[in-house]
Amino acid sequence: MNKNSIIGFILIAAIMVGYSLWMTPSKEELAAQKRKQDSINRLIRQRNDSLAKVKEIEALKTKEQTAAKAREKEVAPAQNDTVATSGNYQELKKQYGVFASSSQGEESDIVLENDVFKLNISRKGGFVRSVELKDYKTYDSLPVILYDKNTSRFGISFFSQNRAINTANLYFTPVSTQTVVSDTNILEYKLRLYADNGQNRIDSSKYIEFVYRIRGNDYMLDYDVNFVNMDGLISPNATYVEIDWHADLRQQEKTVDQFNGSTIYYKFYNDDVDYLSETKDDEEVIKTGLKWVSYKQRFFSSTLIAGDKFQDGILKVYELEKTNIPRYLKSMDVSLSVPYRNGITHNIPMKFYFGPNKFTLLKHYGLDLERQIPIGWSFFLLAWINEWIVIPVFNWLGSYGWNYGIVILILTILLKIFLFPIAYKTYMSSAKMRVLKPEVDAINAKYPRKEDAMKKQQEIMALYRKAGANPASGCVPLLLQMPILFAMFRFFPASIELRQQAFLWAHDLSSYDSILQLPFNIPFYGDHVSLFTLLMTISTIMYTYVNNQMMGSQTQTMPGMKTMMYLMPIMFLGIFNNYASGLSYYYFLANIITFFQMWIFRKAINEEKLRKKIEANKKKPKKKSNFQKRLEEAAKKRGYPTR
Repeated sequence: MNKNSIIGFILIAAIMVGYSLWMTPSKEELAAQKRKQDSINRLIRQRNDSLAKVKEIEALKTKEQTAAKAREKEVAPAQNDTVATSGNYQELKKQYGVFASSSQGEESDIVLENDVFKLNISRKGGFVRSVELKDYKTYDSLPVILYDKNTSRFGISFFSQNRAINTANLYFTPVSTQTVVSDTNILEYKLRLYADNGQNRIDSSKYIEFVYRIRGNDYMLDYDVNFVNMDGLISPNATYVEIDWHADLRQQEKTVDQFNGSTIYYKFYNDDVDYLSETKDDEEVIKTGLKWVSYKQRFFSSTLIAGDKFQDGILKVYELEKTNIPRYLKSMDVSLSVPYRNGITHNIPMKFYFGPNKFTLLKHYGLDLERQIPIGWSFFLLAWINEWIVIPVFNWLGSYGWNYGIVILILTILLKIFLFPIAYKTYMSSAKMRVLKPEVDAINAKYPRKEDAMKKQQEIMALYRKAGANPASGCVPLLLQMPILFAMFRFFPASIELRQQAFLWAHDLSSYDSILQLPFNIPFYGDHVSLFTLLMTISTIMYTYVNNQMMGSQTQTMPGMKTMMYLMPIMFLGIFNNYASGLSYYYFLANIITFFQMWIFRKAINEEKLRKKIEANKKKPKKKSNFQKRLEEAAKKRGYPTR
C-alpha cells in the first residue's frame, strides 16, 4: 500500500467518522433534551390556568355572539360616550368588566399601505387580519395574501377583576389618520382600547394601545403594546400576559415541496432555530425563552419578533380535514407568554415581518430569520457552500438582469470550472485502471478459486503499487464533489429568485415543467411528464453507461453496484418529476458539460503514452514508507506472507 492509498483511505475514514460524530448527540445535547422534557412537564402543570383561561375566553366569545344577535343595534364607543341602556350595560359589564363600553362597536378594517405590502387591520381586536404582498402573485396570477382574513385571530389575554379578557373580542378606536407611506418615510398608526370610568362611559386616560410603525420600503414593521394607567384594572399579581395568534395559511404555489414545506419556525432566545414537522400535524410546548415565531410557507413568512423575549410558548401546526376556507393550505396556532410588570404604564415592544423568504433580505435583519430557508443547515458543509459560494455568485449573475435559465447555465459552467482539477484527477485514475485491465484480468484468471482470493488481491495491489496507480484515488475526488451536488439539491428548490421565472418550455423554474398531462396518475411518478426531468434521467443513464465502459474491470467485479447505478436515475425520475424544474435543468446541464469534459480528457490523455509511463514506473524501485515497513514486520511476526 503506497502513500496515496493510505491518504485516500484515511480521508474516507475521516469523513465517515466525522459525519458519525457530527450526527451523534453529545452529552450536553442529551442533557438538554432531558431538561427540555422536564420543562415541558413543568410547563403543562404550570399553565393549566392559562388553558382554562383560553377556554373561558372562547365561551365568552360564544356568549357575546349569542347576545349580539338579540340586540337590535350596536353603538360605537368612538361615536358615543354612552354605550347603551343601563340594563344592557350591566349585562355587558358582567362579561367584560371595565371594558364593557369597548365590547360594542363597528366592525370595520383600516388599510395601512407602504411600497411593498398592504395591511388590513381590524377595529375589532386591532390586529393585522390579512397581508397582501404587492410585488408577488400566486401561481394563477392572483394577489399573494398570506393568510385568510376571515379566520385569522390575534389577541392579548389577561385577567381583569376576576374576568378573562382577550383584546380580540373588543373594539379599538383609531387615533391616527395617515394610512399610506412610501420611500424611506415612517408611518405611525395608533389604536386604543379604552376602559370605562366605572359607569357606561369610556375613560380616555385608561387604555391599551397598539402602535404600528411602518417604513415605506420595508417588510419589517414595529408593533408596540402600551398599557396606560392599567394599574388596578389588571390583576395586581399578573407577571405575564398571553398572546394568542391563529392563522389559516393560503396556498400560493402550484406544488407543495416536501423538503421545504409550510410549518412553524421558532428561535430560542440567544440560541438556535428549530421548527415543527413539515409533513404532519405537530405540537411543541416550549418552556425556555423564545426570540421569534414564524408562520413559514415555501417562499413567504409571517413572523412575530419579541423586543426582548417571549417567556415560553405552545406551538401547533395542523391540517383541517374539512374546510370551506378558499385556497386552504395549513393551520397554525401559537400561545406566547410575555413578561408583564404592573404599574401606571408598561410597554411591550415587538416586530412583525410579512414578506418573502429571500436569503439576503432575511439575513440583513440579523435575527437568524434566514434559517427558515432550507439550504442544508443540518450539515454545516452544505450550508457553507450555499451561503458563501452559491448564493453570492447566483445573486451576482442575477444582478445583470439575465434570464434565470441563462444564470443557471453560467453558474453550472463556473462550478464545473472550479471542479475541473477534481474531474481530471478522477478521469486520470480511471485511465490508469483501463491501461492495467489486461494485467488485472490475467491475475484473475491465474487465481480462479475462492480460497485464493487473498493471494489474488495481494498480487493486484502489488501491480497497482508498482505501476503507480491507486484504485482509491478516484473515490476521493468523488467524495469532494458530493457536498456541492447536495448543496445544489437544497438551493434551487428554496430559491425565491426562480419563482415564476420562465425559461424555454418551463413556465416556472421553481415548479415542474409539464409538457404532457396524463389522463391518469402513475404511483411514485405523477400525472404529468416533466421534460427537464426526463432529459436529466436520459443523460444520467448515458453517463452511467459511458462511465462503466471506462471503468472496465472495476464495475465487472461489482455486478450489484452496476445494476444500482442504472436503477438510481429511474428512481430520481419519479422524485424529480414533481420537483423544481430549475434543479433538473441544472443536473441536465452538469451531465452535458461532464460529457464535454470527458471528450476533452480523452483527446488530451494519450493512453499509449500513459501505458509506457506505467511500465517505466514498474521498473523503478519503490521506497517503502516507515508505516508500510512496520506493517510488513508485524505481518512477518504473525507468519503472514509479504511482498
